[in-house]
Amino acid sequence: MAIATLLPATTAFIQRAPRMLIGAEWVEAADGQTMPLHNPATGEQLCVVPRATVDDVDRAVLAARQAFDDSPWSRTRPRERQNLLWKLADLMQRDAELLAQLECLNNGKSAAVAQAMDVQLAIDFLRYMAGWATKIEGSSVEVSVPLMPDQQFHSFIRREAVGVVGAIVAWNFPLLLACWKLGPALATGCTVVLKPADETPLTALKLAELVQEAGYPDGVFNVVTGTGITAGAALTHNPRVDKLTFTGSTAVGKEIGKIAMDNMTRVTLELGGKSPTIVMADADQGSAAAGAASAIFFNQGQVCCAGSRLYVQRKHFDNVVADIAGIANAMKLGSGLDTSVDMGPLISARQQERVWRYIEMGRDSGATLACGGERFGPGYFVKPTVIVDVDQQHSLVQEEIFGPVLVAIPFDDEADALRLANDSPYGLGASIWSNDLAAVHRMIPRIKSGSVWVNCHSALDPALPFGGYKMSGVGREMGYAAIEHYTELKSVLIKL
Repeated sequence: MAIATLLPATTAFIQRAPRMLIGAEWVEAADGQTMPLHNPATGEQLCVVPRATVDDVDRAVLAARQAFDDSPWSRTRPRERQNLLWKLADLMQRDAELLAQLECLNNGKSAAVAQAMDVQLAIDFLRYMAGWATKIEGSSVEVSVPLMPDQQFHSFIRREAVGVVGAIVAWNFPLLLACWKLGPALATGCTVVLKPADETPLTALKLAELVQEAGYPDGVFNVVTGTGITAGAALTHNPRVDKLTFTGSTAVGKEIGKIAMDNMTRVTLELGGKSPTIVMADADQGSAAAGAASAIFFNQGQVCCAGSRLYVQRKHFDNVVADIAGIANAMKLGSGLDTSVDMGPLISARQQERVWRYIEMGRDSGATLACGGERFGPGYFVKPTVIVDVDQQHSLVQEEIFGPVLVAIPFDDEADALRLANDSPYGLGASIWSNDLAAVHRMIPRIKSGSVWVNCHSALDPALPFGGYKMSGVGREMGYAAIEHYTELKSVLIKL
């Protein structure tokens, strides 16, 4: 066992009971209420953070509103926005190990993986978005205006910052998801109120410290911690918010979307998934099995685009499932501070119980467990599980479990694979494992999902838009598409 030593800065950050950032002030909740945070690997309490009230959220939105309308930020030029984002990314690079340890303690994931992936991807994304700050363009248009045939006109289209952004993020990638919202908002000149997930606010609060250190004006970035039912709802309902951006469950996202329409608030929703992994007959079976295992077991299966449905050509089905089960059985579970561990705990006792109920549902319906199917503590652990002999319409196949549970089903031919892959209310991601490029290119347009990966899964890049079809959401994160979602178009017509 190789347990990483906590940095003194990590311990100090937790011990001082972090506060919320509203405008220029680090504050407690208005009524003094707090909520505990727990280490998922042990179940022990880490610290407490403020439980924001509706009044706290209103103050944060007002601070963001004033910063957008009246502060120097409203007059900041593109080059300055670019440089500030670079400065923030540099500070995150400096504190990468600290951010990774906070993510590990608060979320349960491997600290080493968090530093190499979560933190580094967040840094890369901010640097990518910094480049867009100086490349936001409008256009000129030659107009006719038929009702005024004898007049001359000059017309153009401006792209302007949408305004105050209310951002609500999930607990599976707390820092990365926060930066997915923050990057385009700051690049375009918006201001932000961030409500991190109830369970995982620590890296958001540290990020707020770094935003201050980078030199952003007061009120540009605000963080309120608390419950979704109070703080999240207050942010969603606030009429001073111009745009809502949410990453989380489809059920909550649908409610946020309905509320947003009441205020005509702009909205993007990155929601649930039940992504298929399709292994064709010609694929390298060993590579496909390793890829499918990674697609579902990475981050304990707590990934919105996890490859939780496996479809394998029938003649290779048993061998591929056996290979994945072998990988799963060899995985070591434990604390994310242990560098020899392959999988950490789930986020909470509630999530552990949820995943366990699905496994028991499979047992009760006569499905076969090829491996796993056990839970243990202390902490919130579930062994990586592969389930076969499951009907396509079963809840295990149709519903998002959000844990290390893979359901595997054989298929007969390409048409059968596509039918099964698309037979889902979700459409976030999908992967095809094949060396037959003709078949791959036939399949890609017919798969109903926002991303299709070939011979890999969940491979993300800042330049590629990410989001879903169907119940997996509305709008896109990353790429230039994100800039479009954080801006409004204004048409200007000048009679000469």
